[in-house]
Amino acid sequence: MTSPTVPPPRLSSAIRDLLELARLDDFDRVRGQVASVAGCTRPVQLVGHSSTVDGTTGEILHTFDTVEEPTGRLLVPCGNRRSTRCPSCSRVYAADTFHLIRAGLAGGKSVPDRVRNHPRVFATLTAPSFGRVHTRPSTPTGRRLPCRCGDWHAPDASLLGTPVDPTTYDYTGAVLWNAHASALWARFTTYLRREVAAALGLTQKALRSVLRVSFAKVAEYQKRGLVHFHAVIRFDGPDGCDGSPPDNATADVLMRAVRGAARRVELAVASDAVGERTFRWGRQLDVREIAGFGGRSELTDKAVAAYVAKYATKGAESSGTIDYPLYCRSCDGRGRHALNRCEVCDGTGRTRPVASLPVESHVRQMIRTCWELGRLPDFADLKLWKWAHTLGFRGHFSTKSRRYSTTLGALRDVRRAWRREQARQRLGLTACGDGSTLVVESSMKYVGSGYRPGEELLAATVRHERGVVRQFAEGGANHE
Repeated sequence: MTSPTVPPPRLSSAIRDLLELARLDDFDRVRGQVASVAGCTRPVQLVGHSSTVDGTTGEILHTFDTVEEPTGRLLVPCGNRRSTRCPSCSRVYAADTFHLIRAGLAGGKSVPDRVRNHPRVFATLTAPSFGRVHTRPSTPTGRRLPCRCGDWHAPDASLLGTPVDPTTYDYTGAVLWNAHASALWARFTTYLRREVAAALGLTQKALRSVLRVSFAKVAEYQKRGLVHFHAVIRFDGPDGCDGSPPDNATADVLMRAVRGAARRVELAVASDAVGERTFRWGRQLDVREIAGFGGRSELTDKAVAAYVAKYATKGAESSGTIDYPLYCRSCDGRGRHALNRCEVCDGTGRTRPVASLPVESHVRQMIRTCWELGRLPDFADLKLWKWAHTLGFRGHFSTKSRRYSTTLGALRDVRRAWRREQARQRLGLTACGDGSTLVVESSMKYVGSGYRPGEELLAATVRHERGVVRQFAEGGANHE
């Protein structure tokens, strides 16, 4: 009696594609490309060619063409700052932000070391209340108290940040607050300079001749879906971090000026649809001096820089909303093309119904409010329908004043130059001398994003290996 024939197992499309890649003549180059993007979630695919030319003689030293690549294209990192979209690229962005903030506190990256002696504070400005929400309150001594609803919520309770009574919650005010938060910050910086000038007994014009207020800030979403700002604020000389502020411009003056400006600043918004609204900062204002080099305070240069960098890679999705635009890109959210209804969104202007979004009811109502307010003529310039996925916030998540420290672009240029030098050494090109330069002439075209199925398996391996290295590195740092 013969045994039945067992059919061979079916291979997944990813495994089959990986086997096809392995049969290529230069599979090591395929793996090298995947490794070079450091586990990027959705790398950019380019095709084209480039040449490295001696800037003095015009001699072509090296050429590169994607037709010579095993897959016919080149992979480069996507560069997305959000950790929900690309953890790998967001770590690079967080590291750059850390160095940018740290340089403005302790020097380095073209910032003089004496900047650590300038008065510096770390301020947190929050949003006002638009209705009672579920919280985990406590006394100044740390003793837990029940929520306003009478219950005791767990730290991970889904109710936290949602309205106790949704029917009375001011969703219109909450959305408009997010939409005007950046404008309120800009007005706050103006009031801050006025407060400093008054404290030092100077006019604002005289203040500019002896002192400059520099800052770097990052926006963070609270669980209730409202943004608040963390800011490093510093006194400098009139030309920025290269000079020292006057002796009477102390950290105490800076802290009092921040508190005074936060209390005074307001922004009025008037419309026929919702009446007149006046927005101010919330009552929860935290202003603390940043300890100098070697200080014993927990609020040190490194701690502040790490804290700001942490939130630089987060977006509205940290409050439970979606991390992609809701409006239809085909019709730009209008629902029509000229006189014809958009067939992509069926005339709704949205990529999907608000009711079907995988979010909590509180976030869904804020998104719906953004969409409704955005359709009103009074708020047409805000384009709230376009920013419904960010709950109305339209500003940059990370900004700084001009003279605070270096820039993200400068940090990227340094990294790009380092990689170019590594490539020069790898290719065996002679180092430039006598004023000559190496010029890279490139003609690349975008053809898509992402990996082939087999490449995705290789990328998963790269992510795992890098994760293990980070785990051991963090463990070693904690052990020390």
